[in-house]
Amino acid sequence: MKIYNLKTTDSTNAFLKRVDDGDDAIAVAETQTDGKGTKNRSFSSERGGLYISVMCHYTGFAAANAFKIMVNSCVAVCRTLEKFGIKPVIRWANDVLAGGKKISGTLIENSFSGNGIVRSIVGIGLNVNNALPPELCDIATTMRLELGAKQDLKSVTDELVSNLGKQFEIADYRGYMPWLGGEVTIKTQDGEKTCTALDVSADGALVCKTSNGKIRNISSGEVSLRF
Repeated sequence: MKIYNLKTTDSTNAFLKRVDDGDDAIAVAETQTDGKGTKNRSFSSERGGLYISVMCHYTGFAAANAFKIMVNSCVAVCRTLEKFGIKPVIRWANDVLAGGKKISGTLIENSFSGNGIVRSIVGIGLNVNNALPPELCDIATTMRLELGAKQDLKSVTDELVSNLGKQFEIADYRGYMPWLGGEVTIKTQDGEKTCTALDVSADGALVCKTSNGKIRNISSGEVSLRF
């Protein structure tokens, strides 16, 4: 697998799209000038953080199994944080929290042919030693803040790359969601609703029970979750 170590780039996902020659590859950048999260939100990418994308090409990967890519990436981040002494929590669907604040986000961009995935680019931003913008200090954190000391960025990178090469199950993913079984607030275009989060289905939907007892499967594109 090719590895690109970059001083700076617009985003590691975008970089891999530009250099794609059919081989699998990893791109790691010291900074990003146009880092993106889900729903095209900007992702702060100051020096000292870990900004990495992994590009894989597939044959025979059914699009119906796309959520497995999310499971692997989120659990890989959680296993990495645990290795360094941080207790992570996944906030469905793709944010990882530490101490109740966001420490990592994932952006997955899949390319399809028919009913299959032919290429996936998994972009991960993990706050390690980077400074946070003032407007994010109440909602985000870093490994350095959580552990009270600067972390060796290469060691964190190597651990995450190792974990990204492993295969995890949805049970591993659910295992980082201690809030399952409790009340959550679902924010949609129609307003906010409180319901009970029961489970995450194999296709990635959040299974909830509404106040009137109905079971509803919610897709990540529909909601913003608070718990």
